[in-house]
Amino acid sequence: MTTSSTTSLTEISRPVRPSAGLFILSITAFTVLLADSAGAHTGDSQQRLDGVESLLHGIIHPVSGVDHLLAMVAVGVLAATSKNRQVAWLTPVGFVAGMAIGGVLGISVWSSVGVPAAELAIAFSVILLGIFIATLTKTAGWWLPITAAVFGAFHGLAHGVELPSGAIPVSYIAGFLIATAVLHMIGAGIGVGLRTSPRARQAASVVVSSAGVVLLLSL
Repeated sequence: MTTSSTTSLTEISRPVRPSAGLFILSITAFTVLLADSAGAHTGDSQQRLDGVESLLHGIIHPVSGVDHLLAMVAVGVLAATSKNRQVAWLTPVGFVAGMAIGGVLGISVWSSVGVPAAELAIAFSVILLGIFIATLTKTAGWWLPITAAVFGAFHGLAHGVELPSGAIPVSYIAGFLIATAVLHMIGAGIGVGLRTSPRARQAASVVVSSAGVVLLLSL
């Protein structure tokens, strides 16, 4: 058997590994299906929701608001394009941690009064994350995960304050943390494609920041 034939057989027998894009697409489709299920099981707002329904409400909340969606995707983009890999990993982790803390505070402390400044902070977070995509993707230091955690806390606060009546808080928080992680992964997939294209990265920055400005003006 010739060398070329051996190489061909080796390539044929090599196991096919699913691509990151397929993995992200699968998770996105799963999230959409869960969101649809949550809409179908909403029912009376005064009804007691079980754990699954509370989880689904938590999942659908981040993907139903453009402010949360853009911020979480932008964090994933920053993670994928950051030169410091430790900072890259800790940035989305910091955001999720901030979301968890903010969610608990929103439910337990401010559930009855709300936080008027939260929406303002969220709009500014979208603007700043958009700017970071264009200017700080390779030079970001340890301050970026800390900033992401602060941003995440405000997003989590808004989620917690909007806890559906009758929902189980723990399941609801778990739901929006799952959705947040998925959106970070989607953003990371986009960020991988932006690594070698400064112009595309700048265009993404303009889109995110512009949307943040529109959100700010609409408050």
